[in-house]
Amino acid sequence: MFCVEGRHLYTKFARVWIPDPEEVWKSAELLKDYKPGDKVLLLHLEDGKDLEYRLDPKTKELPHLRNPDILVGENDLTALSYLHEPAVLHNLRVRFIDSKLIYTYCGIVLVAINPYEQLPIYGEDIINAYSGQNMGDMDPHIFAVAEEAYKQMARDERNQSIIVSGESGAGKTVSAKYAMRYFATVSGSASEANVEEKVLASNPIMESIGNAKTTRNDNSSRFGKYIEIGFDKRYRIIGANMRTYLLEKSRVVFQAEEERNYHIFYQLCASANSPEFKVLRLGDANNFHYTNQGGSPVIEGVDDAKEMAHTRQACTLLGISESYQMGIFRILAGILHLGNVVFMSRDSDSCTIPPKHEPLSIFCDLMGVDFEEMCHWLCHRKLATATETYIKPISKLQATNARDALAKHIYAKLFNWIVDHVNQALHSAVKQHSFIGVLDIYGFETFEINSFEQFCINYANEKLQQQFNMHVFKLEQEEYMKEQIPWTLIDFYDNQPCINLIESKLGILDLLDEECKMPKGTDDTWAQKLYNTHLNKCALFEKPRLSNKAFIIQHFADKVEYQCEGFLEKNKDTVFEEQIKVLKSSKFKMLPELFQDDEKAISPTSATSSGRTPLTRTPSKPTKGRPGQTAKEHKKTVGHQFRNSLHLLMETLNATTPHYVRCIKPNDFKFPFTFDEKRAVQQLRACGVLETIRISAAGFPSRWTYQEFFSRYRVLMKQKDVLSDRKQTCKNVLEKLIVDKDKYQFGKTKIFFRAGQVAYLEKLRADKLRAACIRIQKTIRGWLLRKKYLRMRKAAITVQRYVRGHQARCYAKFLRRTKAATIIQKYWRMYVARWRYKITRTATIVLQSYLRGYLARNRYHKILREHKAVIIQKWVRGWLARTYYRRSIHAIIYLQCCFRRMMAKRELKKLKIEARSVERYKKLHIGMENKIMQLQRKVDEQNKDYKCLMEKLTNLEGIYNSETEKLRSDLERLQLSEEEAKIATGRVLSLQEEIAKLRKDLEQTQSEKKSIEERADRYKQETEQLVSNLKEENTLLKQEKEALNHRIVEQAKEMTETMEKKLVEETKQLELDLNDERLRYQNLLNEFSRLEERYDDLKEEMTLMVNVPKPGHKRTDSTHSSNESEYTFSSEIAETEDIPSRTEEPSEKKVPLDMSLFLKLQKRVTELEQEKQVMQDELDRKEEQVLRSKAKEEERPQIRGAELEYESLKRQELESENKKLKNELNELRKALSEKSAPEVTAPGAPAYRVLMEQLTSVSEELDVRKEEVLILRSQLVSQKEAIQPKNTMTDSTILLEDVQKMKDKGEIAQAYIGLKETNRLLESQLQSQKRSHENEAEALRGEIQSLKEENNRQQQLLAQNLQLPPEARIEASLQHEITRLTNENLYFEELYADDPKKYQSYRISLYRRMIDLMEQLEKQDKTVRKLKKQLKVFAKKIGELEVGQMENISPGQIIDEPIRPVNIPRKEKDFQGMLEYKKEDEQKLVKNLILELKPRGVAVNLIPGLPAYILFMCVRHADYLNDDQKVRSLLTSTINSIKKVLKKRGDDFETVSFWLSNTCRFLHCLKQYSGEEGFMKHNTSRQNEHCLTNFDLAEYRQVLSDLAIQIYQQLVRVLENILQPMIVSGMLEHETIQGVSGVKPTGLRKRTSSIADEGTYTLDSILRQLNSFHSVMCQHGMDPELIKQVVKQMFYIVGAVTLNNLLLRKDMCSWSKGMQIRYNVSQLEEWLRDKNLMNSGAKETLEPLIQAAQLLQVKKKTDDDAEAICSMCNALTTAQIVKVLNLYTPVNEFEERVSVSFIRTIQMRLRDRKDSPQLLMDAKHIFPVTFPFNPSSLALETIQIPASLGLGFISRV
Repeated sequence: MFCVEGRHLYTKFARVWIPDPEEVWKSAELLKDYKPGDKVLLLHLEDGKDLEYRLDPKTKELPHLRNPDILVGENDLTALSYLHEPAVLHNLRVRFIDSKLIYTYCGIVLVAINPYEQLPIYGEDIINAYSGQNMGDMDPHIFAVAEEAYKQMARDERNQSIIVSGESGAGKTVSAKYAMRYFATVSGSASEANVEEKVLASNPIMESIGNAKTTRNDNSSRFGKYIEIGFDKRYRIIGANMRTYLLEKSRVVFQAEEERNYHIFYQLCASANSPEFKVLRLGDANNFHYTNQGGSPVIEGVDDAKEMAHTRQACTLLGISESYQMGIFRILAGILHLGNVVFMSRDSDSCTIPPKHEPLSIFCDLMGVDFEEMCHWLCHRKLATATETYIKPISKLQATNARDALAKHIYAKLFNWIVDHVNQALHSAVKQHSFIGVLDIYGFETFEINSFEQFCINYANEKLQQQFNMHVFKLEQEEYMKEQIPWTLIDFYDNQPCINLIESKLGILDLLDEECKMPKGTDDTWAQKLYNTHLNKCALFEKPRLSNKAFIIQHFADKVEYQCEGFLEKNKDTVFEEQIKVLKSSKFKMLPELFQDDEKAISPTSATSSGRTPLTRTPSKPTKGRPGQTAKEHKKTVGHQFRNSLHLLMETLNATTPHYVRCIKPNDFKFPFTFDEKRAVQQLRACGVLETIRISAAGFPSRWTYQEFFSRYRVLMKQKDVLSDRKQTCKNVLEKLIVDKDKYQFGKTKIFFRAGQVAYLEKLRADKLRAACIRIQKTIRGWLLRKKYLRMRKAAITVQRYVRGHQARCYAKFLRRTKAATIIQKYWRMYVARWRYKITRTATIVLQSYLRGYLARNRYHKILREHKAVIIQKWVRGWLARTYYRRSIHAIIYLQCCFRRMMAKRELKKLKIEARSVERYKKLHIGMENKIMQLQRKVDEQNKDYKCLMEKLTNLEGIYNSETEKLRSDLERLQLSEEEAKIATGRVLSLQEEIAKLRKDLEQTQSEKKSIEERADRYKQETEQLVSNLKEENTLLKQEKEALNHRIVEQAKEMTETMEKKLVEETKQLELDLNDERLRYQNLLNEFSRLEERYDDLKEEMTLMVNVPKPGHKRTDSTHSSNESEYTFSSEIAETEDIPSRTEEPSEKKVPLDMSLFLKLQKRVTELEQEKQVMQDELDRKEEQVLRSKAKEEERPQIRGAELEYESLKRQELESENKKLKNELNELRKALSEKSAPEVTAPGAPAYRVLMEQLTSVSEELDVRKEEVLILRSQLVSQKEAIQPKNTMTDSTILLEDVQKMKDKGEIAQAYIGLKETNRLLESQLQSQKRSHENEAEALRGEIQSLKEENNRQQQLLAQNLQLPPEARIEASLQHEITRLTNENLYFEELYADDPKKYQSYRISLYRRMIDLMEQLEKQDKTVRKLKKQLKVFAKKIGELEVGQMENISPGQIIDEPIRPVNIPRKEKDFQGMLEYKKEDEQKLVKNLILELKPRGVAVNLIPGLPAYILFMCVRHADYLNDDQKVRSLLTSTINSIKKVLKKRGDDFETVSFWLSNTCRFLHCLKQYSGEEGFMKHNTSRQNEHCLTNFDLAEYRQVLSDLAIQIYQQLVRVLENILQPMIVSGMLEHETIQGVSGVKPTGLRKRTSSIADEGTYTLDSILRQLNSFHSVMCQHGMDPELIKQVVKQMFYIVGAVTLNNLLLRKDMCSWSKGMQIRYNVSQLEEWLRDKNLMNSGAKETLEPLIQAAQLLQVKKKTDDDAEAICSMCNALTTAQIVKVLNLYTPVNEFEERVSVSFIRTIQMRLRDRKDSPQLLMDAKHIFPVTFPFNPSSLALETIQIPASLGLGFISRV
């Protein structure tokens, strides 16, 4: 139980395991260091208690040490540093309870714990994730074991076995089922689903007849089975075979308490009321003895009637007919009725059955046997001696036992018969190449009462355990030998002594068989023989103290006590022969079949083909004797049969490579994810897992590669210790760290450590990191505190400075204020004194003035009062009369107002009742506004009246003032002239009267003014009151209006928002529905294309099968090229018809002569062209000389004429030679066509076609050259003529006539001067034109010369090619083109090798330059056409002018003129953007343009989408001709040819991308030129002229769109296949940031070489591949929107595959790996930014991966953290979040695990989230693709067809 480990590790705080009766092992912590000699350890338990643990005084063994926390939860138990039972148990518990992981590796064993819950880890996406992976790369899984078996079968050509064991209820059957499902899914065969369905359909049958309810399991398998799944040479499933072992027959007749019989009996009873089962006469299960003994006939949650339906359905699927099914059910019902047969005792030695006993009668009816005969032999038996035969009655007990034995025998025979039929249904006639066996067998069993069945089961487990131990030992030693390290023999438990005790001579089974042969043998006598033979002689055999009928065997797992009672009976399995004979004589046909001999029984194994391996030829049941040994057949013991079948099984397993799955039952109550430590330990001991651990611990369980060790423990090394040689570095470091060299060994590639050494190294590493951490913390804390101190000191100095400055400023302010106060006081006092003086003086003056004024006014008022009294009386009386009148009028008006108000109030009440709506208010409001405006207008009018009155009053005041002033002046004047006034006293009196009168007028005026003012004030107040009232009412109305408007606006806003939300939601829903519909449609297209390809393949296979050529009839053409394209247009039938006509006759001798003649002619043509060019140059030079020297030309006209004559003769000679050459070429063509060489000159031969094409091209080139010469000559002549007529006309005709007419010399002189100036001007213009023409001519000559050289090279190459055989000709031309392009590319690659960006920019500039050159060429073409048209006009004018001149020239002059050459201008065509081809050339067009076109061609890439443009231009011409058959044929051929190309080269990304781009461009062209207005918006007027006129190709647009969708899906599959191997390595495994990820200790991961290393992919590899994809798509001119969709799909694949692997790999779920992933994702985003693809939606597809990486890095402790995680991870499903948290694994001790409570908190918060329960993302998902319309700006008429395409047979229109 304990082991002595390094005592120096038992220090304070070290954690250990101590035994516990409840939890088996309990964790504790040392409170003080252990010292040698201590007898007690002070421990602190996890529950907070302290404990004194006493050591064993004898052994003094210390308790087991606990592994570091970072090793807990490892995928492989062998990765644990301390390998012992508590460590294994704790690791399994942590993985099962905390991480919810049910699978764990233990070396080569997969430990599977039954979760008692359905888990989402068995879907097809999980199968795809594990397919092709190494066993250690992914998390443990049954699929990983199945993949390893499948891979080793294919790699090693060796059969495999998967051994699934465990006790009842541990999940063995389910594990075996999932393994078979995995094989069916990954094998890739066409019939795998059918085979898997049949194998799985056998499960309901075998479970119904072989499974039963026990105390431990409701569906316990009571037999063992071994299923062999057969594969063919391509490793596809072809069939299966099943063997069964040790059926528990005793359960048929006996069941313990709370147990049941086999399920089939209860299913029959539950279906007894069915019409077809009425004949069975069944009833409730409690009515039958064989089904009511356990007292528990019903299983909770199981409907036996439904299970019966499933069983019958499975029987039908496996081919068991209805009649056979009813036969099975009759036999089973008969067994139930047989169990109810009752025997009555006559005496102690005999018994009888009551007459007409109903159960026996029913049994006989069902079995078809005689009632009396069966009744007789149930109560009697036959004894045969040497001389006589006796019939002896038997006792009641013996009869009951015989009845039960008969029932068991019938059931066993029926069980074997059903197994045979299942095997027959699973058998395949195809030859089996290899197989994988799945063994589902019972585990080690021990109960309170153990009988014969448990003995056999444990015996089988002993054999399997021995095989397992040997295999583990073998693997362990092979690993040591492979690494070449010294090793000693590992001591492991050998259970051979126990096996010998059971199966050897005089062993337990041998003694049991011997006792069964004894006439009076009993269980007691057998027990005594066992005691006598083995007791005290074999250490493994013991006798119980209190029993003489039992024995104990020490098995490998535990001691088991077996009760001897029943051993003999069960071993003999005695059945009376007479009863069997009665059953064999049955009228029921099926019953005798059960008891036939092996040779006559229905068994599929007897019919196996010779191709099966010898191990699969064995029958599915134990072998029996020969046919003649019928009497001895039933005497073979069960133990003997089981031993033979077990030996056969062991031979099979030893001949295969075994894989082990150990199923563990976590608890006996079937609670989900509940771990019972006691039960788990018991099973771990029994299944051999701990033995595996012990074997591993005895050697070197921990293994590291040198690089992994260096990466992990680099922190323990100093810089000087690090060498370039990693191996030597590790050796040097280990020698320093571990003193005992026996604790480790150095292998070739790995370092091997003893148990506990990795933990010691981890402790050293943790201590080093902890010390470094403390030092870093110390330094940082000191730095922070010093920084804080400096900051505080600086702050204190600053505060002091500011405080002192503040105090100084306050003091200065005080001084300034004191001085200012003094000054203010001085000036204030002065101001107060001056102010008082001024007030006193002013008051005095005012008093004086008032007093003087008062006295003067009194005098004046007295005079004035007297004068005005009369006036006042007059005005007062008038005023009283007017006042009375006004009051009367006012009273009348008031009465009217009151009456009207009363009527208005009544009307107002009515209006208030009516006016309740908003419209009423609005109307009132409008009326009130009108009233207000009227009132306002009235107020304005009154204001105007008031202003007028005020103006009048002002005028009166002015008049009054003026009069007052005047009176004053008069008064002064009177005062001054007082003396004069005395004289005129009378005058003064009159003046006084006038003054009095004026005073009265003044007073009257003032009173009127006051009344007017009062009236105006009163009116003003009334008006203001009315206005204020109206304003208040207006304000109220406005407020009501604003409230109503606000309410209306709010309601409108709410309605608008509601409608917008609804609209947005409906739009989103419609978009989702559209995408779903589009996805469904594209998936249907994908499925249709797959079925179409399958149909084509089947059609080809059928064609091949029908047209298989007979031997000797088919001949191979000797000139047939091996590189010829597979896509020939003639079918194989046509080839077979043409082949007999192709005879291999030798070519005639004249054929080489014809070829040489052609080459000579071609050479002659070249020479003539060169000679013509030389002559042209000479002619140009001479004509230039003629133009330069006019005077010399006039002096030597005869010489010039001779030269022109010579040139014309030379030209005529050239023309004659050309004609002769044409004639020779025609003769050659005729000769070639007349020759009958079948292989070379046949019309269809390649050589003939090439030759004819070359001849045609040469002749056309000659014609063109000739026309060009003529055009040039005509231009030169016309220029010369433009000069010559000037001279000739002035000399001969015009001047003579003018001289005759001009009599006056002055006129002649003036004309001569004018003509001279005109000539000078024309000469200067001609000189400038001449210089420009010379420059242009020189440039053109240089270009012509270079083109001629290139043409010469091409012709030499053509000549060389023509001399080659046809099969090498194409290859040579291609090689030449490739060499030229390669040289150019290599030159620029060398030039820009150091800077790839420059090279890329060069490529881009080259493409731009090519586009610019094409545009310039197009412009130049237009310019040339324009100039040629002008030239034609000028030539026509010159011709007319020459005709006019010729009429004026005399005949003699005409004779002297040299003959001019005729000007024959070449007519320039105006192309319409169409291409014409003959209908018979359609296949040739498709072949050259589609089938044999290479995407990398230079001509193709000059104009992206060139094939699409050419095809559309051909379609346009067919549309122009209104030829619907031609359009349909061309489009159909195009679509089919593209499909053929993609089928042939569908795995080439460039090809698929090229044709996707061209298909889209073709589709866009059909839309752009369809004539529909929606597609013509961006067209030019010229492009609109090119629209289709006769046909509507909308249906073909849909077909092309579907084709583009299929190509897009194929493109996605291609790039997925390319990216798939890179993603996991580049995104997860490769350390992009070096030193961040830490390598943890590993177990036996990657222990197999299933896949050889093919190089490690990095993130740069992915980015390079993405660059390659993007550059290819851009080069092919793919639409930008389509490129975005492709990039989005690529990024989705990267994100999905990475996340899926992350979810299945526990070793990847760490903080450092999260950082790596986020860095890698940022690099991908940077790539998107560089390519301007951030708006493509690609980044959003990486969001789940980004959130998973963030989840690995965020804090995971508190509720706030949980809330943050829930809000952050909105792109992850709940299952994915929980899975990542469960898988999170700390790499260092400083990281903490995620607690179970935190995960539960997350689950509680996310329980309302509605998302998919699927764990993995669908990496195969393809987003629906769309093809937005993208019109082309390229004009169709400007497209030139490169000659390299081989489309010379089509012409531009």
